[in-house]
Amino acid sequence: MLKNKNIILGVCGSIAAYKSAFLVRLLVKAGANVKVILTPDGANFITPLTLATLSKNPVYTQYFEAETGVWSNHVELGLWADLIIIAPISANTLAKLATGICDNLLTAVYLSAKCPVYVSPAMDLDMWKHESTQDNIERIIGFGNIVISPASGELASGLYGEGRMAEPEEIISFLNNNIKKSLPLFGKKAMVSAGPTYEAIDPVRFIGNHSSGKMGFAIADELVRLGAEVTVIAGPTAQKATQTLKRIDVVSAEEMLHACSSIFPEVDITIMCAAVADYRPKTVATQKIKKQENELVLQLEKTVDILASLGRDKTENQILVGFALETNDEENYAKGKLEKKNLDLVVLNSLNDKGAGFKADTNKITIFNKALERTIFETKSKTEVAKDICAAILKIIK
Repeated sequence: MLKNKNIILGVCGSIAAYKSAFLVRLLVKAGANVKVILTPDGANFITPLTLATLSKNPVYTQYFEAETGVWSNHVELGLWADLIIIAPISANTLAKLATGICDNLLTAVYLSAKCPVYVSPAMDLDMWKHESTQDNIERIIGFGNIVISPASGELASGLYGEGRMAEPEEIISFLNNNIKKSLPLFGKKAMVSAGPTYEAIDPVRFIGNHSSGKMGFAIADELVRLGAEVTVIAGPTAQKATQTLKRIDVVSAEEMLHACSSIFPEVDITIMCAAVADYRPKTVATQKIKKQENELVLQLEKTVDILASLGRDKTENQILVGFALETNDEENYAKGKLEKKNLDLVVLNSLNDKGAGFKADTNKITIFNKALERTIFETKSKTEVAKDICAAILKIIK
């Protein structure tokens, strides 16, 4: 959930500031781009050098550096951030956020930001329990900020009780879960088929196609980014997902049929992007066929139409998306597939379009919905095409 996110970490004056070093490290490890804003009091507890080394970015401490002449643009920083985390946040900074006081760079960035803001308080027990602190907590929650509650334990004062800043691992887990819950496909399960199938002729040879699996994996990654729990049924392909998902590897059309059929009843969204063989050898030789005759005749038989099979079993609450790769009379074939196979959407791409089809990093698609309404897209990267397809799904999600 944090991969490629732009995150500002605010660090305030608290003994818990030492935990910020671990938090920066975990954020960077999760793939986030991290910039740290250190308040003047925070610099008494942890050095800018430590946080700059771990974040791989300069640490911001004030509006203007007199020695270098560098001005830190608080508005630009606020707009850059996908989310802001203030950990630890002291009682002093908490009060400033609650009342709009803007007397340092961190509070100025906070007031300029349009993104979600998370705070992780750290203070002594009596400070945390004080009515003014609790009023300030309620006030910033009312502004839409998110509080990561402090834990109970031994405090720097020697007292035991609530007020310890949450551990860095707990903050990362909280962020992941909170972001995921806000995503449009949170709680939805999806299945994507990707790549080719190989139909054996003998132990050495097979009938296959040129599908690389790039489009299917791009769609699977985008579904995960939108919050879905995704399973990919992958034919023989070297493609790898960039997001966390479940992968089931298959080889033949029959194996893909069994895998898809077993999972389909459990999922809300199915996107059949794989290039499944329409025919397979009727008989598979148990030994390698020797090159003896001038001709080799193979008898082929139809494979089971996986998409049509799923379409027959589809319930009212399931969404089923198919692909149509055509070379002639493209739109009519795509519309026919949409109706015959009980699809909610069909994605048409034509080998006649430059930049479309197998192996390329780009694709050009047209999407038809059940009403046969057509949306034509320009040639884009397959990552962007995946976003267009998922956006079309979001429009019809039940």
